[in-house]
Amino acid sequence: MADRAERSRIRRRRNTMIAAGAGGLVVLLGVAWLVVALTKGDDTKTEAGADPSASATPTNCTWLPLVDPSASPKPEIPKEVKDVGTPPASGEPRTGKQLMTLDTSVGAIKIEMDTAHAPCAAASFTYLAGKKFFDGSKCHRLVTSNIFVLQCGDPSATGLGGPTYRYAEENLPTGRRPAYTEGMVAIAKTQDPNSSGSQFFIVYKDIESLQADYTVLGKVTEGLDLVKKVAEAGVIPDAKSQSEGDGAPKTEVKINTMTIAPVQG
Repeated sequence: MADRAERSRIRRRRNTMIAAGAGGLVVLLGVAWLVVALTKGDDTKTEAGADPSASATPTNCTWLPLVDPSASPKPEIPKEVKDVGTPPASGEPRTGKQLMTLDTSVGAIKIEMDTAHAPCAAASFTYLAGKKFFDGSKCHRLVTSNIFVLQCGDPSATGLGGPTYRYAEENLPTGRRPAYTEGMVAIAKTQDPNSSGSQFFIVYKDIESLQADYTVLGKVTEGLDLVKKVAEAGVIPDAKSQSEGDGAPKTEVKINTMTIAPVQG
């Protein structure tokens, strides 16, 4: 019993978070936008070649308002949230792949979006990129302990920002251990379902402790070496973080522009 208690204590200490939302919403909307990434408690592995995209894909994309329009009095939208409207209600591509190109301060990073398995996430990013939502924003978070990610997509660079809508998770790597492997790009969310937004994280090293709760948007096809160099330079410690090696990257990563186009060939 003592051994089990000690193992449980260690697991709790190693718990890490992917944050994707407004702490200010705790007061305004009664929602805490934090996600705790817990170890599954087993070491089940997926067989080689198994499809990591085991979750169902929504048949239509629903853009859920961040603020309930029927609430009275209507809550204010936090200042960190950027309002550029919502994507079209229908007609999003549901086949093939798209190429996301990030022109950043450290070089070009190219991401192949899996439009066939994550059509709603792809549609959201395509829409936001078209509105220049990401242009000029900084990748605000780097984690070098327990989870290994560079997190971007918040125009406010606070970890609290995003668009005025949310949408359902899709293309979850269920049944795969580790769920998130080197080169994957996934969407940050809150602890609630249907809470994906604009923040995304680039996995630069396999993660053993992260549950399959985050939409896999696609994979890095060029520039992962740049992300690794940023990780090697380390982080500026964040006193509010619950884990070591978690804060803003010492090497600033600024997204000058984000463009999305169909994959050629």
